[in-house]
Amino acid sequence: MKDLKLNVRIVVADDHGIVRMGLVQTVKRLKPDALISEVEDYKSLYKIILKEEFDLAIMDVNMPNGTVQEAIHYIKIHKPELKILIFSSQDEELYAIRYLKMGAGGYLSKQSSPEVVKDAVTAMLDKGRYFSDNVKEAMLLESLTGATKDSPFEALSDRELQIANKLAEGLPLKEISNQLNIHSSTVSTYKNRLFEKLKIKSVPELVEILRLYNQ
Repeated sequence: MKDLKLNVRIVVADDHGIVRMGLVQTVKRLKPDALISEVEDYKSLYKIILKEEFDLAIMDVNMPNGTVQEAIHYIKIHKPELKILIFSSQDEELYAIRYLKMGAGGYLSKQSSPEVVKDAVTAMLDKGRYFSDNVKEAMLLESLTGATKDSPFEALSDRELQIANKLAEGLPLKEISNQLNIHSSTVSTYKNRLFEKLKIKSVPELVEILRLYNQ
């Protein structure tokens, strides 16, 4: 059985060490013989998947040096057999289908219990797909009616969405520009554009609207 395969190779990509540690420990309990590598940004992810062969990439959405859309595209071109599981704190009903349409094989909420994490990793390694019940319902709704959970964030590009989340975390423009390796004026342009699309005028309003659509 594929599920009993020894020496499964997994790369965990998240810019928070404590999150990586918890996820690695959970996966290790499921697959003690798994060989797990860790990276903290997109550039490091690209580098390691070119050097080594992995069965599964578990990756956060908001990391330095890239966007999730760029990462999925990169993997599809350079390592098309590599399975991708998005691991995020964002509302799965709102964001999961977006990432699945980009080419990810599954979406796992960071609020998931260890049991759900195990189910997701097992399903990804076995079938290359994982959908929670919430995501299945959202996909069914969209297939039946063409409707998705109404959200103003659908109008944002992935870079705008990434910057919106960093602004909501309280990061100054200079810090965001350093993390993303783009000029401060570019961050400012994105900020103005996303404020215009969301019809807001301040970061507190952004935090409020993010909370409304991510609870």
